[in-house]
Amino acid sequence: MRRISLYSFLQLGPYAKLLLDAMKYSGCTVYKDRHFSCEECDGCVSGGFDAATSEIVLCQNNIRRQSHMNRVVAHELIHAFDHCRAHVDWFSNVKHLACSEIRAANLSGDCSLWNEISRFKFGLKQHHQVCVRDRALRSILAVRKISKETAEKAVDEVFDSCFNDHEPFGRIPHSKKDAKYAFNHFQNRDRYYSNL
Repeated sequence: MRRISLYSFLQLGPYAKLLLDAMKYSGCTVYKDRHFSCEECDGCVSGGFDAATSEIVLCQNNIRRQSHMNRVVAHELIHAFDHCRAHVDWFSNVKHLACSEIRAANLSGDCSLWNEISRFKFGLKQHHQVCVRDRALRSILAVRKISKETAEKAVDEVFDSCFNDHEPFGRIPHSKKDAKYAFNHFQNRDRYYSNL
């Protein structure tokens, strides 16, 4: 079986490169030895962001493929980015949590066409939005002891604004190619304004 590597994702993955650079640019440098932890987890959870320690937890017993690891790390880095730039109130404001879960599902590749096909979920009309809404709702219910109705209400109330917040990508990266383009654009952002 091929070994799954966090290091290879952080070094080569365009999603990770962009998110790590954006966090550094926002004043939140991430250190792989300090901000990542691989642990055994209960249930089918693949990872999480611990806001109290600013640490991304990866569930080594539930991640079996490199592509899955890449998505989990990207998803959790989006939470870390939100924590850095928006000072999210994770514990007492369910709308803040809902917004970050919407952004993570939307921007991490969780709802890519290939992932949805592998889940046997097909649809044409606004399928991406349906997937983002469903994944955000599932994530909220996995981390908070609240009713499904409360979680749905929070997702509904913030969905449009959070779905349309594409920072730091500038667009929804539907592929690694999109993520690489967004990374290059982010790297060159200051060059556009330096001649003004």
